[in-house]
Amino acid sequence: MRRLLLPALIALMMPMTANAAEINGVPKIREADQIVIGSTRIRLHGVDAPSVDQLCLDSKGERWSCGVAARDELIRHVGTKSWHCKTLHLDRRGRMLAQCTVDGEDIQKWLVQHGWALAFVKYARDYEAEEKAARAAKAGLWAGAFFAPWDWRVRNKKTTVLGAVKPPDTASAILLASASGPVAPSPECTIKGNVNRSGHCIYHRPESRWYAKIKMHVSKGTRWFCSVEEAEAAGCRETRR
Repeated sequence: MRRLLLPALIALMMPMTANAAEINGVPKIREADQIVIGSTRIRLHGVDAPSVDQLCLDSKGERWSCGVAARDELIRHVGTKSWHCKTLHLDRRGRMLAQCTVDGEDIQKWLVQHGWALAFVKYARDYEAEEKAARAAKAGLWAGAFFAPWDWRVRNKKTTVLGAVKPPDTASAILLASASGPVAPSPECTIKGNVNRSGHCIYHRPESRWYAKIKMHVSKGTRWFCSVEEAEAAGCRETRR
């Protein structure tokens, strides 16, 4: 009996495995490289785009919410269409890494071509040619000056400033200062993070008791977060008061 049942069970499992490797649907675009389809959080493989709290300099040297711009450009391009994503594996934050297309168009390729993301060469070298072309065309982020998205997450005074043209001498100072300045980088990034006397990172939502008393200064190790998930991923916990 077992010998008869085993092939049948394998046959039943095979379609389920194939379906699990593909996700289709109209997404909620959280960031230019992060979407949600149904209940599945997806991180686009092979590219790294600025998070919505990232600030850059535009072609005129003015501060610019480049992470929000990158996300909104993707929404305008394919935000209302059905996506087809081939999944790879889960990342350390529980997101599904995937290659996604819309009507046959490679979304990762489009992002890099238009300067809204960089080739994430640490993990894949698929889009290096597109990045080179975007840099030459001064497309998207390349029109001004910015930190690479992976550098933004661990930025400091020695972080390299990128750009198609030579960035102004003040670029690094401006970008670092804007990261934790008194004004939130975008209307969506209003959670405050600070380090308490015990050296623990604490985050405060706008409705929390101490929110107004937390002053945002780079020198004091404060920073803005766009979501509770982002704050907790950075090792912060919510204030207990």
